[in-house]
Amino acid sequence: MKLADARKDQFRRLAKDQGYRARSAYKLLQLNASYRFLKRGGKVVDLGSAPGGWLQVITKAVGPAGKVVGIDLKPVEPVEEATVFEGNIEDPGMIDKISNCLGGSADVVLSDLAPNVSGIWDVDQARQISLSTAALGLARQLLRHGGTGVFKVFEGSMMDEFRAELKKSFGHVLLSKPSASRQQSSELYVVCFDYKR
Repeated sequence: MKLADARKDQFRRLAKDQGYRARSAYKLLQLNASYRFLKRGGKVVDLGSAPGGWLQVITKAVGPAGKVVGIDLKPVEPVEEATVFEGNIEDPGMIDKISNCLGGSADVVLSDLAPNVSGIWDVDQARQISLSTAALGLARQLLRHGGTGVFKVFEGSMMDEFRAELKKSFGHVLLSKPSASRQQSSELYVVCFDYKR
């Protein structure tokens, strides 16, 4: 068995043992361990939240005083202390729904959005960057001044353009690859601090 496959299995086993719905929960746990953006009482939006592993991590981190909203095209089994909307992040009515639920602006917007992968690299990266750009558009309307955004990206030529766009809105833009991501995967996360409204 390849090392990457063994690591993948390790996080899948951990998720099962620790009650997380998906191994991807460990990506968020590792990102937050490094950057500490999830805080008690925080207001957090999770874009692309199915099957709910990130929601489980977020609700535990922010505690009962926090507010957590998830959005996905697919239905998500309820997660205690989280509100989940089934729908498209580009739906014009979604901003009001989220803001009303949060009772104001978000402290953090997280995007783990990914397209259905075709295997054609240029197409997949273009689709992924398009999703991340839509997530950034939503974040710009939802985040408080000084807030944090985390966006999944695929490595490639279009990533640099997207990072340049992020730098227009955030004071600090950092690339990270958690160890829970498959090493052969082109998946990275951009962690963005100090949002400028």
